[in-house]
Amino acid sequence: MEPQPPPSVSDKDDEISPIEEVRLTVTNSDDPTLPVWTFRMWTLGLLSCALLSFLNQFFYYRTEPLIITQITIQVATLPIGQFMAAALPAGRFRLPGFGARRFSLNPGPFNMKEHVLISIFANAGTAFGGGSAYAVGIVNIIKAFYHRNISFLAAWLLIVTTQVLGYGWAGLLRKYVVEPAHMWWPSTLVQVSLFRALHEKENCRMSRGKFFIIALICSFSWYVIPGYLFPTLTSISWVCWAFPRSVTAQQLGSGMKGLGLGAFTLDWSAVSSFLYSPLISPFFSIVNVFVGYALIIYIAVPIAYWGFNLYSASTFPIFSSKLFTAQGQLYNITAIVNDKFELDLAKYEEHGQIHLSMFFALTYGFGFATVAATLTHVGFFYGREIYERYRASYKGKEDIHTKLMKRYEDIPSWWFYLLLVSTVLVSLILCIFLKHEVQLPWWGLIFAAVMAFLFTLPISIITATTNQTPGLNIITEYVIGLIYPGRPIANVCFKTYGYMSMAQAVSFLSDFKLGHYMKIPPKSMFLVQFIGTILAGTINLCVAWWLLTSITNICEVELLPPNSPWTCPSDRVFFDASVIWGLIGPKRIFGSHGFYGTMNWFFLGGAVGPILVWLLHRAFPKKTWIPLINLPVLLGATAYMPPATAVNYNSWVLIGTVFNFVVFRYRKQWWQRYNYILSAALDGGMAFMAVLLYFSVGMEERSVDWWGTAGEHCDLASCPTAKGVLVDSCPVR
Repeated sequence: MEPQPPPSVSDKDDEISPIEEVRLTVTNSDDPTLPVWTFRMWTLGLLSCALLSFLNQFFYYRTEPLIITQITIQVATLPIGQFMAAALPAGRFRLPGFGARRFSLNPGPFNMKEHVLISIFANAGTAFGGGSAYAVGIVNIIKAFYHRNISFLAAWLLIVTTQVLGYGWAGLLRKYVVEPAHMWWPSTLVQVSLFRALHEKENCRMSRGKFFIIALICSFSWYVIPGYLFPTLTSISWVCWAFPRSVTAQQLGSGMKGLGLGAFTLDWSAVSSFLYSPLISPFFSIVNVFVGYALIIYIAVPIAYWGFNLYSASTFPIFSSKLFTAQGQLYNITAIVNDKFELDLAKYEEHGQIHLSMFFALTYGFGFATVAATLTHVGFFYGREIYERYRASYKGKEDIHTKLMKRYEDIPSWWFYLLLVSTVLVSLILCIFLKHEVQLPWWGLIFAAVMAFLFTLPISIITATTNQTPGLNIITEYVIGLIYPGRPIANVCFKTYGYMSMAQAVSFLSDFKLGHYMKIPPKSMFLVQFIGTILAGTINLCVAWWLLTSITNICEVELLPPNSPWTCPSDRVFFDASVIWGLIGPKRIFGSHGFYGTMNWFFLGGAVGPILVWLLHRAFPKKTWIPLINLPVLLGATAYMPPATAVNYNSWVLIGTVFNFVVFRYRKQWWQRYNYILSAALDGGMAFMAVLLYFSVGMEERSVDWWGTAGEHCDLASCPTAKGVLVDSCPVR
């Protein structure tokens, strides 16, 4: 029997979406009879969540970390779901305890709503785009950097509560930023487009599924070369090869320790790590990132380092996330931490102030500027629009999508209230009875929760209307660093509860809006998100615990074998942040007692910059290029550096330009059909080979030893250029 076409709803003028992009992308019809709670959905969804949470946590510790996004699962599960629909028996049966209800392993063709819920499971497996649960970083720095202990129970409670707390904020605000038509969440339209494209009938020889398998095999086969046989291909820094004895040349040419002039890669993990796959980033975004990246790394840094020698920059490497003494030596952080896991002031005075590399210092400065610029940019360029859309969300009539969603039973408010209260209570138990492990006092938790609640609504409105999510993590760590200094773990816990719970809420709301557009029953959406979050967080912690206890000297670059991939670049930066903001405190680094107090002027510069651009736009309205100057994007272009390096950016920009400008412009049909498929296949093939390499040769430490496995051959790139500074393996000037 042929499936009946979905019932359609007419597009009345007062019902159509007021947003043109939504009208062009989202269908105005719905079939409420499509099954969503299917055996296929639960099987593929849970497996996808478990697989992605395992792989993303596994790759998190590597020099080139990879985040496998939900797009990979979206593409891969389509042929699997269709195969299950063709192969599973369609007979119905009863289950004990469910009365007369009848169930089937195969209720019909694999449908789009099942696919959406599988994708939401997968998104939970990627920590909603973050790769792994943010709080796992706290466990990593405690065990791998501070060499202290935290119990598995405390770690699990920390991870789960910081993840789930965001659900509470999301539930309270769903009526305000999901249901209104003017809160349109632009990023969700990409997912809607992909789902519709994947479920359209195909009449060509090279189907998307066939293309995916071929590209997956190619990616899988190729990665054995840069991943094991020839790792130097990860960063081809030819300038270093041409000038093997020049510190300055290697500082300029190193793709991993310098400015990356001319450096490129043949390793997909280096392309897609940190910045995600360039194939899924729109070209205008790539251009904005490139302009900001070039201005900072090729203009600001050279002028500050070689031109003015700011903050005695030449005493330290030009690019490093490590912390140094005034003499250019690595700072022994463990020496200034007492038995209570707090700052030992006497030892700190003995060792002296902490110093940063020029690039790392400028990273914080531009981070300050980005926070301020984001607020003023959104206020001046989008303030009226946000205000009008927020008013319209109350006064405007329901659009067709909200009316279609009325067919489904809504989530009771008490679900969210109960979840929020329970999470706060469990968090308080953690902070009171296990305070010796997390350092955060109960009032710190309440303060963090209040900050998260106050920021969630405005940040959600900004994201829902402009697709920009201001990064306010610096504010949380700055504030608690001023109030409660000397306690590094308290600082990162406060940041996680205060900032990340808000960020998680925004991610949850975005997924709710995707479900709104795809007409997914709200209760199904909530339960899949909640179960996926708990499962993913638990697997994240188990994988982290396994690697931290099984890999000798993990994260300790100086003690690891040469060319070891387990360098934990993201955790190194997270650890440094805990030292700067928590252990030492902002007063002793960016305040009156610090060496980098002038960096606070970046706040003012960032705040004023967008106002000047706005005034120019008002004065010259015919100059259409002026409003395209997006200072938050330009100033925040290098926000991932460190731990990201120049070779990541160079290759990301190059490949993104090829596919999203050249191919998109001259081979649009190919791009529309295969671009996202290729991205998913490249991620998946590389990931599976990397795991295979680890279990087959990595665990037994079988390695190949030749020139191509000795890194990028830029050993002098991390050397200082000041006279008289003694650093191992570096020439003394």
